[in-house]
Amino acid sequence: AFCFPGYDAAGSDLPPPPVCRATWHGAVMQALPGLALRVIVGGYAQRYHLGVRTGVTETVSHWRDHLPGAIPLPHPSWRNTGWLKRNPWFEAELLPVLRQRVSEVLQ
Repeated sequence: AFCFPGYDAAGSDLPPPPVCRATWHGAVMQALPGLALRVIVGGYAQRYHLGVRTGVTETVSHWRDHLPGAIPLPHPSWRNTGWLKRNPWFEAELLPVLRQRVSEVLQ
């Protein structure tokens, strides 16, 4: 794996160890000059890239604050089914804008 740290006792992803960012982040960012959109997935990435210290729901619910260069998303998981039901704005408002932004930057 690229740098997957494994699971904790409850089956949740472990946080990425600092060596992963130290090893890969600079090289990946350097290979992507002129990056027009960052899709920032999960709480660890959001804290690093956006500097936010609130929870994922709070950060993702303020996704418009990070446009046009970034869109924060929850970590994709089957466990998010309940989160999606409690946050219908995600599919109704955020996903259409994400699709549009991805389309724009790929043209």
